[in-house]
Amino acid sequence: MSDDDAEAPAEARPAEAQLAEAQRQHWQSTYAAHPGMYGQEPSAPAVHAARVFRAAGAEEVLELGAGHGRDSLYFAREGFTVRATDFSPVGLEQLREAARVQDVAARVTTEVHDVRDPLPLPDASVDAVFAHMLMCMALSTEEIRALVGEVRRVLRPGGTFVYTVRHTGDAHYGAGTARGDDIYEHGGFAVHFFPRQLVDSLADGWTLDEVHAFEEGDLPRRLWRVTQTLPR
Repeated sequence: MSDDDAEAPAEARPAEAQLAEAQRQHWQSTYAAHPGMYGQEPSAPAVHAARVFRAAGAEEVLELGAGHGRDSLYFAREGFTVRATDFSPVGLEQLREAARVQDVAARVTTEVHDVRDPLPLPDASVDAVFAHMLMCMALSTEEIRALVGEVRRVLRPGGTFVYTVRHTGDAHYGAGTARGDDIYEHGGFAVHFFPRQLVDSLADGWTLDEVHAFEEGDLPRRLWRVTQTLPR
């Protein structure tokens, strides 16, 4: 399926909303059952992002889909001011507690937010945005495009956006329950697998600095790490 064909018809949107709510509840229960489920060490993409953000002179980082906060906490330990958002209050409470323990609470704020809604920030108000596997959640192509538009709105000119997504070369692509729009649900988790043309189209009007292929986890998951910069 091409991303041009992926716009959901109006009659399908109630099903999208139902899937979104089911995923919210699934993540809530998962974080509650497995506190700190991803460990305390930062992801490799976060380490990359910190280098890129620092080289660009960034001081403030917005993380979308922060979960229990291993990457937000890493950014804070690296000296950035961090605003962490997620649609799971349970995950964010774990993040806040870890920030207190690690003595970085003064550099971290959290906000419960669903990225299907406009970002709760003014225009041109942050230096950098990071999203590790958030964009490949159960979001339609239309919702993904809207989200990137919001990221563009809140970034300052010259700001950097680093995100990662599972792609159509992943072993789980086409497996499990098909939800339409290249979304497949496997083991209770719904994933939107990205074709390369979607990555390229989301960079329209940006400088696409890098699309780096990497693997993560035991399957392994196959992802792209995308770095793009807003023109000044």
